[in-house]
Amino acid sequence: MYQALYRKWRPKSFADVVGQAHITETLRRQAAQGRLSHAYLFTGTRGTGKTTCAKILAKAVNCQNPVDGDPCGQCPACQGIDNGSLLDVLELDAASNNGVDQVRALRDEAVYSPASVKYRVYIIDEVHMLSISAFNALLKILEEPPAHLIFILATTELHKVPATILSRCQRFAFKRIQPQDIAQRLRYVAEQEGMALTDGAASLLSRLSDGAMRDALSLLDQCGASGGTIDGERVLDVLGLAGNVQTAELMGCILRRDAQSSLLWLDKLYSGGKDVGALLGELSALTRDLLIRMTAPEGGASLLSGGYDDGLMDSLSQGVSPARLLFMASLLQSVTASLSLSANRRTDAELCLLRLCDESLCGDVTALSARLARLEEGGLPVQVSAAPAAPAPAPKTRKKAPAQPAPPPADDVPPWEEERPPLPDAPPWEEGPPSGVEPAPPPEQPARRKVGVPAEPAPQPAPPSPAGCALWNEMVEQYKNKLTPMYWFMLDDARGFLEGDEMVVRCGDGLTLESLNNPEVAAVIRETTGAKLGREVRVRFALGSGDGPPEDKLDELIRQGSKFDSFTVKP
Repeated sequence: MYQALYRKWRPKSFADVVGQAHITETLRRQAAQGRLSHAYLFTGTRGTGKTTCAKILAKAVNCQNPVDGDPCGQCPACQGIDNGSLLDVLELDAASNNGVDQVRALRDEAVYSPASVKYRVYIIDEVHMLSISAFNALLKILEEPPAHLIFILATTELHKVPATILSRCQRFAFKRIQPQDIAQRLRYVAEQEGMALTDGAASLLSRLSDGAMRDALSLLDQCGASGGTIDGERVLDVLGLAGNVQTAELMGCILRRDAQSSLLWLDKLYSGGKDVGALLGELSALTRDLLIRMTAPEGGASLLSGGYDDGLMDSLSQGVSPARLLFMASLLQSVTASLSLSANRRTDAELCLLRLCDESLCGDVTALSARLARLEEGGLPVQVSAAPAAPAPAPKTRKKAPAQPAPPPADDVPPWEEERPPLPDAPPWEEGPPSGVEPAPPPEQPARRKVGVPAEPAPQPAPPSPAGCALWNEMVEQYKNKLTPMYWFMLDDARGFLEGDEMVVRCGDGLTLESLNNPEVAAVIRETTGAKLGREVRVRFALGSGDGPPEDKLDELIRQGSKFDSFTVKP
C-alpha cells in the first residue's frame, strides 16, 4: 500500500530533523549523558517536528546500541517504537482522550515497570485539550513520578496549559522552519523518489507551507501524483493559485485605480479555477512585501517572501504612499477573514477590489482621508473660498466704517447754502425754516447729495432669526442619529437657519460643503425637520459662516444709522 511522503520520510534520528538544531542538540546530549527529565513539554506550530522529536527521544532513552545520543534504529526497541508494537511507549491524542477517567487509567498503569525496555514513555499530543479535571489528575504523577517513567507533552497552544503543569516540565519551543531549509529537504526527497522537481517549484512549495515541513511534503506528494516535471506552473494549477506574474498584474491595475481591468483580471482567474480566498491572500502577501520594502528598505529585506524581483517591486511602488498600502493590507486581511462566512465569495472579492481601487467607496473616515489626499496631491487648497451653490453671507468680523463718498462736483451748492430739513423730535422753536426762506422740497423729491454723509449701503440679506437657529441646535442630534459617523463632525462645523419653508445649511469650508451636499444628508434633514414642524421643508446647502445670527451690536448700529442718511444736524 502506498505510504504518504510525510510518513515515509519522517526523521528517524535527531540528525534527520530539519531546522530545530537548538532542540535536537540538547536532547541528544541529555540522552548520551543520562541526564533525563521526567517531563518534557514541546510547543510550536503544526508540522515543525514536536511529535517526531518525542518519538526519537523515546527511542534514544531505550535504544540498546545508542550512537552519541542518537538511536541506532536497528535494535528491537527502536523497531518496536517505529512500528508501534512496543507497549511501553504509548502515544495518546488528548483531543479524543481528554476526560478524567482516561487520565486516571493512565496514571494507574504508569506505576508498573516496563516489560522489555528501560523507560516507560507516554507521549500526549495536543495536551491543551485536556479538561481541568484531567489536568488535576495528571498533576500528582507529574510532580512525583516513578523512576522508570517519562512524560512528553506536545501542544500548539501553550497558553491553554495550566501553570502548574508548565512548572513541572522542561519546555522546548519549536520554531517555524526556514523556507530555504524546507526547499533543500524537498529537493532531497524528490531526488530519492525519482521526481523531477525544479528549484522554482521547491521554493514556491516552501513558501506555501508556512514553515511546516509536513505541509510541504504533503503538497509535494499532491503535485507529483500525476507524474512528469514539477515546475511552478504545475504547482499553481494543482493548488488552484494565481502565479506571481498574474498577481503582480492585478496589483498594478489596483494601484493605477483601474477598476475595470481589476474586475476583468478577477473574472479571468476565477474562470480558470483559482480560489478567490487564495487570490486575496496572495494580494495581501504582495501588499505586505511592498509596505515592508517601503518602510524598512534595509533591515526589512530578510522579512520579504522573496517571490518577486526588485525591478517589479520598484515599478509597483512608484507613486504609492505607505498610508494607502496600509489601508490595502488591512482591508485584504478583514475581507479574507470573513470569506468563510460569505454567501457569495466572488461578490465579496469584487467589492473588495472596487474599494481597493477607490477608497472613497468605503463610506467611513477612510473615504474622507482619501478625498483630502487627492485634494492635496492635486495642489488644490483644502478650504474653498466660494461655491456656485449660493452667495456667501456676511463674515462674522466687524464691518469696516463706510468709505467716505467722493467730493461733489463744482456746480453743486456749497453745504452752508443748502437747505437743511428739521431733525425729528426737534424743539418747537426749530421746527420750521427761518423766515424768508422757502420750505424744503417734499420728501418724495430726490434730495441733493449731502457732503459728509455716507451713501446708503447696499441692501443686505435678512439675518437669520434666533428661532431658526435654535431649531437647528435642537434637531442636529436627531440628524446625527440617522446618518453614518462620517457626517457627525461635519454637522458640527455647519449651522442651519430656517427661512420660511427652507432650511439653509451654511458650511464653514468647501470640504464640508462637498461632503454634506448629497441626497442622503438632504433627505434626512428634510424629513426630520418636516416631521418636527408638521409641514414640508426644503433644504439648501451654502458656503459661508456657520456661526448663527449676528450678535455684533456695532453691525446693528451701522444698519440703523443708514435710516438717517437724509438728515443732518444743524450747526
